[in-house]
Amino acid sequence: MPDFARMKAAGQPITMLTAYDFPFARIFDNCGVDALLVGDSLAMAVRGEDSTLAVTIDEVIYHTRAVARARRRALVIADMPFLSYQISAEEALRNAGRLVKEGGAEAVKLEGGIAIAETIRRIAAVDIPVMGHIGLTPQSIHRMGGYRVQGRKPGCRQRLLDDAAAIEAAGAFAIVVEGVPPSLAREISARVEIPTIGIGAGPHCDGQVLVMHDMLGLGEACAPRFAKPFAHLWNDAAAAATAYVREVKEHAFPAPEHCYSENRRS
Repeated sequence: MPDFARMKAAGQPITMLTAYDFPFARIFDNCGVDALLVGDSLAMAVRGEDSTLAVTIDEVIYHTRAVARARRRALVIADMPFLSYQISAEEALRNAGRLVKEGGAEAVKLEGGIAIAETIRRIAAVDIPVMGHIGLTPQSIHRMGGYRVQGRKPGCRQRLLDDAAAIEAAGAFAIVVEGVPPSLAREISARVEIPTIGIGAGPHCDGQVLVMHDMLGLGEACAPRFAKPFAHLWNDAAAAATAYVREVKEHAFPAPEHCYSENRRS
């Protein structure tokens, strides 16, 4: 947590990627990513769901445990899925504790603003670091009418500024700002003392986060407008699988070099 605060103060951008398993978490950690987010986005990116709403706390714990085993230096943050924190502050605290004790998370992330400020305060009071999340909040897609940019109208813009202030006052150490105009993200970042992590919010936040599948080009469909694919692993994987099928069908694999010798010493 102190590192994030120092990075904001020094103007040093914070990098965060989602991760859901051991190998990719180890790769990202080795490459210097500052934080690994075990997002409820696993519903869509890993399971092929239409939204994040079906993910359970047990599923997030499972994936967090794999990521935590891989991490040597990055901060591990676990998403609190839908209905794991909205029912009561006590249940939210219990589930946050499970993510830390059973999953190995070092922090948790909650969606919402003023309405969940007291829940954030309750969790932070027992020294579980909390990251907030405002703007386009995927768990609220039914209220928002889909994945729509937030904060374009004056009233909504002020509400998001108030949400950010409430989250900071409640004790969160950082805020994800998603799907808002860059000018609003800049204003939020200037008003709060804690770091802001943008996704679809332009370049003025204190850091950036992407879903790993979007960053790696691992999706069958096109990535969202705000996501830049830094590789095209879907195509690479398809080419590799096609080559494997062809070589097996043609009896080219396995070749002699892929077989064990009759000699027990080799």
